[in-house]
Amino acid sequence: MGEALLSISALNKSFGTAGKQVQALQDVDLKVEAGEFITVIGPSGCGKSTLLRIVAGLDSGFSGDVALDGMPIGGPGIDRGFIFQEHRLFPWLTVEKNIASDLPLRNPEIRRKVEELIELVKLKGFEKSYPRELSGGMAQRVAIARALLRNPKILLLDEPFGALDAFTRAHMQQVLLDIWRANRTTMIFVTHDIDEAVFLGSRVVILEPRPGRIRRIVPIDLPYPRRKASSSFQELRLKVLSYFEKVEELELTDGAGI
Repeated sequence: MGEALLSISALNKSFGTAGKQVQALQDVDLKVEAGEFITVIGPSGCGKSTLLRIVAGLDSGFSGDVALDGMPIGGPGIDRGFIFQEHRLFPWLTVEKNIASDLPLRNPEIRRKVEELIELVKLKGFEKSYPRELSGGMAQRVAIARALLRNPKILLLDEPFGALDAFTRAHMQQVLLDIWRANRTTMIFVTHDIDEAVFLGSRVVILEPRPGRIRRIVPIDLPYPRRKASSSFQELRLKVLSYFEKVEELELTDGAGI
């Protein structure tokens, strides 16, 4: 591992609910190099989204150190892009204006960047379309292009394909990999899908719940493009699944004692 772009050390986060404190994350340590594609999986309530929100600067009140490119994260910034499960496009704006967001398309440099991103996310010909005229996968591609416009150092994706059908989801996985290979933007991708985690990630981070802790980090030493039906892919999938099942067993054990 080289020098980390993102460094998380002794991260703890708790929430107050129903008159008591709930530990969402406990002693999380993670280093992410520039250009890595990290996938994060774990049961519901293990702190996956909370971890992303802290890195995005959308969640505060934590202890520990979180730094991007050596600078502590104290709030949102244009050096981080965030993609939600819902595309969150402005319904009254066209594709190109959604990508530009608050930046003027009449600026030649902004126009050029928007056109390049439309090509990158394979939406040429839909520049003047409105969100209501797009499929779910196309709308998410617009959201990804919008997040990339300001050249973020890291892109944070919180189950962005969770609401898509299986065929569209598989297509979007490939589109995202094409974008990553073209730009080498560092990505952290949260998912519940083990196949998706192994297909996309250079490392898979497995979180366990109550409190949210890193159970295991599994390197995925497979070249791209990957074939889900290959024996090497299935071997790694089973390896990740075995760790994930242990996490689920712990969750069931904890739940039985409540």
